[in-house]
Amino acid sequence: MLKRTPLFELHRAAGARMVDFGGWEMPLAYGSQIEEHHAVRRACGIFDVSHMRAVDLHGAAARAFLRVLLANDVDRLAPGKALYSCMLNPAGGVIDDLIAYRLGPPPGLPEIDYRLVVNAATAASDLAWMQALRAERGFDLALRLRDDLALIAVQGPAARALAGRAAPALAAPLAELGPFQAVAVRGPFGEAFLARTGYTGEDGCEIAVAAEQAPALWQALVAAGARPCGLGARDTLRLEAGMNLYGNEMDAATTPLEAGLAWTVDLRAEREFVGRAALERRAAAGALRQLLGLKLQGRGVLRAHQAVQTPQGDGEVTSGTFSPTLEASIGMARLPAGVRPGDMVSVALRGGPAPALVCRLPFVRHGKVLA
Repeated sequence: MLKRTPLFELHRAAGARMVDFGGWEMPLAYGSQIEEHHAVRRACGIFDVSHMRAVDLHGAAARAFLRVLLANDVDRLAPGKALYSCMLNPAGGVIDDLIAYRLGPPPGLPEIDYRLVVNAATAASDLAWMQALRAERGFDLALRLRDDLALIAVQGPAARALAGRAAPALAAPLAELGPFQAVAVRGPFGEAFLARTGYTGEDGCEIAVAAEQAPALWQALVAAGARPCGLGARDTLRLEAGMNLYGNEMDAATTPLEAGLAWTVDLRAEREFVGRAALERRAAAGALRQLLGLKLQGRGVLRAHQAVQTPQGDGEVTSGTFSPTLEASIGMARLPAGVRPGDMVSVALRGGPAPALVCRLPFVRHGKVLA
């Protein structure tokens, strides 16, 4: 049986088309996916992302544990800051990508030092991996899966202002929050965890509240003018923003170095995180594959797993879609070393080979077309 978020009944009442996503029954769209996409680029859209899981860490060894668990270094985090990182296996493959928050005090939540937000489909295996590493290395810390929370993403150029109108007690904290910062506050929806993060390439925030408070918060956001958006728009937005999707751009057999995520790997500090030795061997060997953008020149739609031919060898599309902002088909592709932005390549579409322009990522950032 599919799992449901605390907002499921509101989605169904709004006429959302529901689909199976990682074992969760989630809204694909409430009507026009393209209109939902444009609402986020131009004003404000909201997403139910309660299927993603928060894992709270507390204890004397929490920091040391994360320095072994993650490829990025949590020593860079001051209280109230967030960090994007990958969690790797010993071969350097990506177990999951996640955001790590260092909490407080101040600001923070009682008995929590760090919070990780992980992907829905990998949450159970992620937690099992963390528990195994904690036991193997003897780290003294508590790990708590927060399945009592709901998470709403408020995204778009008007997102923070609109969230402040929906919940005036949140207006000042949201206005003061910098990119990749987080704070815990109390308001009309109880204790809320605010983070200025997102998955769309636009400004905005993600708000975690107790599950029973989520429907009232969602309805307040809609009443303030936010447009409910489903997974369809979330995917086209993240692809325009050049953001990876686990299982497409990265997986347990793909390293961050081949997924456009080398910037999330901190090799400067003297620490032996899981997967470091394998990454250093791969980097020393050279000729790594790289992740770049593609813009189709003509009709057709790019899709995952389509073959790409280049003068330097073959590649593969990892994600593809029609871009409502560019009004063209775009995708991300794993391509051989030596392929550069501005090159022309050939993609094997169902109707035959089609030319595509290699682009830097992202295609769109803060509403501005870059490709």
